[in-house]
Amino acid sequence: MKLSNFGQKFAGTSGIVELMDDLGSALNENPDMIFMGGGNPGRLLEVEAVFQQRLEAIMADPAQRHSLFGIYQSPQGDREFRQRVARYLQQQFGWPLSERNIAVSNGSQSAFFVLFNMLAGDMPDGSTRQIHLPLAPEYIGYADAGLRDNFFSATRPSIERLDEHLFKYHVDFSHLDPGAETAALCISRPTNPTGNVLTDDEVAHLDEIARAVDVPLIIDGAYGLPFPNILFTPATPHWNSNTILVLSLSKLGLPGVRTGILVAGEEVIEAFTNANTIVSLACGTLGPALAKALFDSGEIASITRDYVTPFYRERSLQAVAWFSEALGDLPWHVHKPEGAIFLWLWFDGLPISSRALYQRLKQRGVLVVPGEHFFVGVTDDWRHRQECIRVSYAQDSAKVREGIGIIAEEVRRAYNEA
Repeated sequence: MKLSNFGQKFAGTSGIVELMDDLGSALNENPDMIFMGGGNPGRLLEVEAVFQQRLEAIMADPAQRHSLFGIYQSPQGDREFRQRVARYLQQQFGWPLSERNIAVSNGSQSAFFVLFNMLAGDMPDGSTRQIHLPLAPEYIGYADAGLRDNFFSATRPSIERLDEHLFKYHVDFSHLDPGAETAALCISRPTNPTGNVLTDDEVAHLDEIARAVDVPLIIDGAYGLPFPNILFTPATPHWNSNTILVLSLSKLGLPGVRTGILVAGEEVIEAFTNANTIVSLACGTLGPALAKALFDSGEIASITRDYVTPFYRERSLQAVAWFSEALGDLPWHVHKPEGAIFLWLWFDGLPISSRALYQRLKQRGVLVVPGEHFFVGVTDDWRHRQECIRVSYAQDSAKVREGIGIIAEEVRRAYNEA
């Protein structure tokens, strides 16, 4: 088979392909595999019951059932759903929105593919532009989303060492200098993989920088504000006419319905919708059908407040305590857990690479994600990239504790063999 340049790039291997392949195939190879690498949310029975009730109501109504199964929705997404999302955001935060500022996508991953390539890459004047990531490490799924090479640039973070094996990344504004080649600034909040939550001041400063160079600020809120609100530290939702906010229903407990939500200026939404028509034809109906009543009633806020946020906050504290017990006096650090569903572990001076550690753990029946894949756009030889792993604590707590014990054993072995 002869592949085009596009085919060679997107049919090859990548960090996100490897991650999803592990999630899909490892269980067949080892039914007892401990999954601590993927972004699958934990199972919250109370939230699952809400969606079950909503689905049963839809199935009992012939008109709603036909709309769910038998009608194409607009590439921009179900209008009633977009109206309810816009009204909710306007009422909660005072944002001047209508349904024309909202678009739905078949998952936020596909939304970023369209959005990034709309803004960056080969330009009509012959120049090339990049998406700039102000705080690396960043989401593994961005890495191969561009249609050309060298699609991303990034600014290395400053590192603040805290007490009790904690550390925190900060945006290094002294080195953040987007030039004419920058098409947009993009951050995730909370950051995937580290659980870092950029402060309100950091976001405001990034907004000022983006406006000064006339590029949008893209905020990936898949784990964040205003929903699913997996944050353990105070933060304010951010949106304005220069912001493209990308949200998702996945971490509410609906990863299988693949529903992303864009909040942006009308010009951006119109362009995205046209491109999304070519890529996806139309948006899926299940996610909007299940969630629209939650926005209308405001229940979306109580679900996150009462169930989602407390569940992950408790899990994060427990996982840190288990790692502290298991790793003891080894040279280990964990990024201060401020949100999301992961811990980001840094093993200072690790004698092997994070990828080698990943392979050893996989052989022991534990799946994590090697940290090197997350330093998208960082091109220099920074040893720190090889010393980190991302670990999910969202799954069964007994399995997570068992996995933490195995991780500690393999890390200790790596240091002892050096």
